[in-house]
Amino acid sequence: MNRRPPIQFCSACGHTVELRIPPGDNRERHVCTHCGTIHYQNPRNVLGTVPVWGDQVLLCKRAIEPRLGYWTLPAGFMEIGETTSQAAARETLEEAGAIVEVGALFSLLNVPHVDQVHIFYLAQMREPQFSAGEESLEVALFSEDEIPWDDIAFPTVAKTLRFFFEDRRAGAFGVHVEASADAAVPGAPAPSLPVHTAHTEDILTPMLRV
Repeated sequence: MNRRPPIQFCSACGHTVELRIPPGDNRERHVCTHCGTIHYQNPRNVLGTVPVWGDQVLLCKRAIEPRLGYWTLPAGFMEIGETTSQAAARETLEEAGAIVEVGALFSLLNVPHVDQVHIFYLAQMREPQFSAGEESLEVALFSEDEIPWDDIAFPTVAKTLRFFFEDRRAGAFGVHVEASADAAVPGAPAPSLPVHTAHTEDILTPMLRV
């Protein structure tokens, strides 16, 4: 995953842009030299789920780069007009062919070196039916001792899976918020926030019965 390329032309009029600090701002932006349009670039949200059936989690083997052939939780970029939970459910259906009941927010992992935030929700599969989408080579259910840890595509996915199994053993799920290694304060623990919603209790109860 790489940073987006710098903006070269104005999407409003087609003229070139230059980096400068606009009045009232405090950082450089891409500003059109002709019409003055300011082009802001903001982090992209990657939304996904931890889809659960019984004591197993559903993973997808990636059919595209980056990390072609490696396993991941179903996730992808949020679209305009979606809520975060809608994006997570859509990506799960598109990549894994699974219909899920989206539960609580589970992990929020900052990845500033690629201008992204990775967000995962707990999700209960409605039935054990799934299929590989266009971006997946294979989809399969894994118990904890079957997870291909050496072939997990991204650190945020590995962390989320470890958080899930640790919480399940503890008998309670939290919300895990963490910065990437390059942005973390040395020695500072990642905060974990408790979840308190009736809907969440309904979704999580089957996940704890393993």
